[in-house]
Amino acid sequence: MDIELRHLRYFVAVAEELHFGRAAQRLHMAQPPLSQAIRQLEAAVGCPLLTRTSRSVRTTPAGDAFLDRARRTLRNVDRDVGEARSIGRGEAGVLHLGYVGSVMMTVLPQVLRRHLDELPGVELRLHESFTARVVDGLLDGSIDAGVVRDPDPVPGLVTTPLLTEAYVAVVPATHPAATAAEASVLALRDDPFVGPPRSAGARAFEKPLSLCEERGFRPAVAHEASHWLTILRLVGAGLGVTIAPECVRTIAGPDVRCLALPEARVRSDVALVHREGEARPMVAAFERVAARCAGEPCP
Repeated sequence: MDIELRHLRYFVAVAEELHFGRAAQRLHMAQPPLSQAIRQLEAAVGCPLLTRTSRSVRTTPAGDAFLDRARRTLRNVDRDVGEARSIGRGEAGVLHLGYVGSVMMTVLPQVLRRHLDELPGVELRLHESFTARVVDGLLDGSIDAGVVRDPDPVPGLVTTPLLTEAYVAVVPATHPAATAAEASVLALRDDPFVGPPRSAGARAFEKPLSLCEERGFRPAVAHEASHWLTILRLVGAGLGVTIAPECVRTIAGPDVRCLALPEARVRSDVALVHREGEARPMVAAFERVAARCAGEPCP
């Protein structure tokens, strides 16, 4: 006879209660089928596990050893079932998340905090990069989901918008336009530009420049840098100006001014990206958390 989990549970109950009647009550079953199941278990093991008299029930030496192993087996099964259930609900596993640095100034920290609170069993492995490289990671399978800025449409990937930001002009504190709270893009016509490289993402590169093209000029990008903090420091040093997502206000130092661009119709989009046909609950759970956080003010 094959030993089933019910045999182990029945035996543990009898061995702990040392009474068939109390064990049957604990298991919410009648006593005769319980006694029959224990006899089946002993037949399968090949030796007595309990000694019975009309007045008492005790475990044999073999029963004492089997009791420890039965408890351990049941604990392991409960743990494994719980782990599988958590994975099935997206509450456990390892999630590789790619992101661009600028989203750390918007919704991503809030998403990560809430994800940690709600899904502590999911281990997040974060990979900071450019939008283009996050997309490459999704396509080659090294990244499970990405939070990116102004991604280009890519076959095989699904993009879900999270938030949208206005653009601001960033100029040195000594710039002629720096005394006002807002400006026209035309105020930047004669200035060299500083910005991220085109290789970081074609759409993200072109969107700010399109604001200038709407006003009849295309600026020359004189200097490139990978991070917005570096770009703002270059602007502050007088090497040029830039058009950036509004979130850069949070890292602007006293050597630069961030000016609203009320005439600008183009905005910058932050989005969640994952593979088409992605069926893992862990990825869907992250997307639900991110969607709830989108649009909420960061604390």
